[in-house]
Amino acid sequence: MQTPDKLNDGQLSDEQSREVAETIREEIARRRISRQALAEQAKLSLSTLEKALGGRRPFTLATTVRLEQALGVSLRKSMVAPTPAAGNDVAPDSLGSYSHRAVTWIEDVYITLRPSFGDKDAIFAYRTEIVWEPKVSALVFREGERTDAAYEHTGEVAVPHQSGFIYLVINKHGQHRVITVSRPTVAGEMYGIISSLRAGPGSQLTPIAAPIAYVPIGNVPEPTLGRIAPGNVNYALYRSHLRRTVEEPFALFLPG
Repeated sequence: MQTPDKLNDGQLSDEQSREVAETIREEIARRRISRQALAEQAKLSLSTLEKALGGRRPFTLATTVRLEQALGVSLRKSMVAPTPAAGNDVAPDSLGSYSHRAVTWIEDVYITLRPSFGDKDAIFAYRTEIVWEPKVSALVFREGERTDAAYEHTGEVAVPHQSGFIYLVINKHGQHRVITVSRPTVAGEMYGIISSLRAGPGSQLTPIAAPIAYVPIGNVPEPTLGRIAPGNVNYALYRSHLRRTVEEPFALFLPG
């Protein structure tokens, strides 16, 4: 049996290796990625990853750090917590206590897709940027190029380790809008549910939930924004992303 002293040689104990392997398998299943893809992202050989996950060799500290950077999560839960990065580089506990370095893989410009609330056949597409904001020491998201510009929002991004999901949250004078999405797939897309209010005649507001998808703008050769009708060049592509949300499923909608 290995002892914690082995860490001095850069090698995790058997218990710590089992814990790391279990967390990695959970992340692979949750993100629907292959071991090969993870090995490439972490700049490891597939053989090294397979042997460590199968318990045929312990994880080294260097390998574990590479995997943490590739996945953006902490794999060493039972070990002494690392010292937070110097400066204003760690999000508050209410958002998941993540460091900037651990979530850089989420920063991007996305095409946001959801069903149109006013036209059952149309898709509503707009731009969302997720970036690190030093002033609040957290990821924030900023919406833009919406046809209903009055409803463009800016909010905070929570990335808790426990659930494995990402939350885009707006809290404006106590009024909340919450978007819950999966961690990015290999291609960088995120899928989930938006819970918001639908504006009706006059001041009428109705709670509403719908599938939502965030697609990196670089994944769409000629992106189109606004209310996307069936004749639009990107309609079929956008519709396939929304269907993927519920067909795989990344989210469930239960009947009443």
